[in-house]
Amino acid sequence: MLKNLIENLFKLKDNNTTVRTEIIAGATTFMTMAYIVFVNPAMISQTGMDFGSAMMATCISAAFATILMGLYVNYPIALAAGMGENAFFTYAVCMTMGISWQVALGCVFIEGILFVILTLFKFRQALMDAIPDAIKYGTACGIGVLIAFVGLIDAGFIVGHPATLVTLGNIISLPTLLAAFGLIITGVMLAKKIRGALLWGILATAIMGVFLGVVKYQGFVSMPPSMAPTFLKMDIAGTFNLGLLSVVFIFLFMDLFDTVGTLAGVAELGGFMRHGKLPKAGKAMLTDAVGTCVGAACGTPTVTSYIESAAGIASGGRTGLTAVVTGLLFLATIFFFPLIKMIGGGFDAGGGAILRPVTAPALIIVGSMMVHSVVKVNWQDYTDSIPAFLVIIMIPLTFSIGTGIAVGFISYAALKLFTGQGRKVSWIVYLLAVLFIARFIYLKAM
Repeated sequence: MLKNLIENLFKLKDNNTTVRTEIIAGATTFMTMAYIVFVNPAMISQTGMDFGSAMMATCISAAFATILMGLYVNYPIALAAGMGENAFFTYAVCMTMGISWQVALGCVFIEGILFVILTLFKFRQALMDAIPDAIKYGTACGIGVLIAFVGLIDAGFIVGHPATLVTLGNIISLPTLLAAFGLIITGVMLAKKIRGALLWGILATAIMGVFLGVVKYQGFVSMPPSMAPTFLKMDIAGTFNLGLLSVVFIFLFMDLFDTVGTLAGVAELGGFMRHGKLPKAGKAMLTDAVGTCVGAACGTPTVTSYIESAAGIASGGRTGLTAVVTGLLFLATIFFFPLIKMIGGGFDAGGGAILRPVTAPALIIVGSMMVHSVVKVNWQDYTDSIPAFLVIIMIPLTFSIGTGIAVGFISYAALKLFTGQGRKVSWIVYLLAVLFIARFIYLKAM
């Protein structure tokens, strides 16, 4: 009975796979992306959100979206709160712009609704095609540098300085040495191609931290914490002002990039492409968009498809059963709150400095992974390379992904226009450039 149900749902025989293979693949995918359960709450709780509720939102939204992907689309693709999106949410929107996390979640929810509309009316491809490659690659690289920069700060490698803005921290302090240990051991595991290297690196660093007295043992299992502090606390009304329209767009922009890029990458690996196109791409996009709406309602930034799904596909995963297994494992993690709090919680280094030496290495390494996009920029064409470079450098230096993207669009439109290449550029680019200029004027006039 159960076997027939699984076969009817996931078409295992048609996809030349078995239940055992799909379970192993689902567990493999979970192992490679489980680091988000530790990293996301540690990051977004800096906005004032309750850590336990943020952890619940991370797990529940990932479980919901991933299981939906498995049941509705029958693809072995997992989803969770996006790295990059959570950095934008935390450091740019909330901590730099001073927007409350409730309003920021409202922006994420509106972005999710817009993504649903774009998907249903098939506008998403036109928008994606209009965005220049230089901006796409520059954004991915700039976000990577920002995430790595945050990791270096969390590790204590970098501290503030009144003359030079930043300088080398106390690298012989225990928390910083612990982060260095985590960085090296995780790097070694990645180099040796050990599956789940980021997760194993986090756990190994946490264990070492307990021995060093940097991490306080708090247990492993407990009843799940309440999600009430963040559940349905998004402030949608607060998003409707001119200054936040660009925030909604940046969330949408990043979500589109992540989703399209991930779907294309894992679909190629899994052999799902047909004549250069991905069957059921619309359903996969819709799942991503709905996941973002549910995530915002629970209390976490943009939920997006994860490239780590490739690990499960490489292990033989070919159907939605892989995704369902991954989703169920995310659901099971809500009972491990003490472990997650122990790993994701900060260490008081004195002077108001809170270090996160256990999760910092993962941020640095994920950042390094995102920087590989720099090789795709056409550095021989200055009308491409200058905007890309400005995006890359402005994102970390202004601590704002939105500002970096805005400068990129404005400079790209100007350079193409004044070098006689204006007609090669989509009208959407010019429209966005004008809107970004208007936003800068509006923010400075406030």
